[in-house]
Amino acid sequence: MILFEKHILSNGLRVIIHEDRSTPIAAMNILYDVGARDEDPDKTGFAHLFEHLMFGGSVNIPNYDEPLQNAGGENNAFTNNDITNYYLTLPAQNLETGFWLESDRMLSLAFSKKSLDVQRNVVIEEFRQRYLNQPYGDVWLKLKPLAYKVHPYLWNTIGKEISHIENATMDDVKAFFAKHYKPNNAILSVAGNVKTDEVLKLAEKWFGPIPGGEKKERKLPAEPPQTEERKLETSADVPYDAIYKAWHICGRKDADYYTFDVISDLLSRGRSSRLYEGLVKNKKLFSEINAYLSGDDDPGLLVIAGKVSEGVDIKKAESGIAEEVNKLRSSVVNEKELQKIKNNMEASLVFSEMSVEGKALNLAFFELMGDAEDVNREAEKYQAVSIETVKDLAEKNLADTNCSTLYYHTKKT
Repeated sequence: MILFEKHILSNGLRVIIHEDRSTPIAAMNILYDVGARDEDPDKTGFAHLFEHLMFGGSVNIPNYDEPLQNAGGENNAFTNNDITNYYLTLPAQNLETGFWLESDRMLSLAFSKKSLDVQRNVVIEEFRQRYLNQPYGDVWLKLKPLAYKVHPYLWNTIGKEISHIENATMDDVKAFFAKHYKPNNAILSVAGNVKTDEVLKLAEKWFGPIPGGEKKERKLPAEPPQTEERKLETSADVPYDAIYKAWHICGRKDADYYTFDVISDLLSRGRSSRLYEGLVKNKKLFSEINAYLSGDDDPGLLVIAGKVSEGVDIKKAESGIAEEVNKLRSSVVNEKELQKIKNNMEASLVFSEMSVEGKALNLAFFELMGDAEDVNREAEKYQAVSIETVKDLAEKNLADTNCSTLYYHTKKT
């Protein structure tokens, strides 16, 4: 169990503090409630661009990394469909350095032409290297628009296309920052060898004076139910044929999410899982195969992705997936098999909370989901998953009419 205290500053910033005397360090996590889904369809990739821009220097601190490193700290960030998250660790006695750095870039990024040009080029190069010039790199650029038709999950975090970042103006960037990067759209969590009252004083000192602004209201288009199977074939210079199948499921806040997570692990967690045992080890249809959830706030996807074994017909390989999925839909799961998955889930949860970085992130994430206290309820929610709910949700959601399939062929020479 993670014990914590939560406070809300007058400007709307939520502050969550967990004291941990077992470590000499402190972790600071700032989660902004903005992701790729909040972008203009004609100006995508901005949330990810800001992940980079926020390290480009603020008005008062031209180099973010140098003072943090001088204080013995390190940092990183990530962006996805729903959030942009910045985190750092440093010796607990130097925690105020983190408050100084994070508050200054929340208050006033530098917005210099040089910083924008540098980070724009970094993102464009990342787009080319990771998504266009890497084997299978463009899978999500193709699969998402196949699975989604109206919801902004139809584009990837990197953006729809390079031109959106190439054409980003300074006014575009400033408007995006003003709308999303403010105290009442953020959650600050601190974990480690700290005292709650001292952290609150630092929060008031460094973040309290920053204006909160109006809280935005999301009005995203709901994705209509998929009623027929969708398929797309593509080819590229890749070593093996591959199959990617995506079924629509509920969002991260839904109670059924835990059952879907168990379903994905029943299919592919470990060498005794159904897909590995049946399709890799026994039938040798795939060299590797995985099932996972997209984990999105709004209704997301359950994905099965596999590299087809050399010499195996891609349609035959797909039939193997269909057979395993239909077994899950039509027959009762063994209680021993289900309990093994639940136990593994619980072990993963414990592992994710061993570091102060993990605790700080989890507290901020669950606060965004609705209540930071839910971080302590995850294990019981997984343990509550039943044989009946696994079968019911598999039967209902893992139907062909709810599935989008990308066939990724290797170019024949």
